[in-house]
Amino acid sequence: MTNQQKSSKAMNIILWIAQVFLAAGFLWAAAMKLLQPIEKLAAMWPWTGQVSPLIVRLLGVIDLLGALGLILPSLLRIKPGLTAITAIAIIVLMICASVFHIVRGEAAVIGFNIFFALLAAFIAWGRLKK
Repeated sequence: MTNQQKSSKAMNIILWIAQVFLAAGFLWAAAMKLLQPIEKLAAMWPWTGQVSPLIVRLLGVIDLLGALGLILPSLLRIKPGLTAITAIAIIVLMICASVFHIVRGEAAVIGFNIFFALLAAFIAWGRLKK
């Protein structure tokens, strides 16, 4: 095995770790937004009690689709390019979430949004590079 093949294999493993980590975060967020009562969510995330419950549930569906889009296309090898597209969509989602929190005076809580956007950017870059 050449050094380039080893490097490519290592990058693929690192990308998979990033995809699984990010997908797990989105799956957790989806489960919270879809399965928890709004009152319980509002204790953890105050904004969820101040917007329509329909919006909270819709965001849960979007989070679930993001998690699935990060894993399934590459795993099933059916249109694996969708993984990169999903990662780009997650970057857009995290920018929107950051703006939402900044407008509400909650700039201190956008750390996870920034981290997830950077992780998604790495995934998009790595999967588009192939």
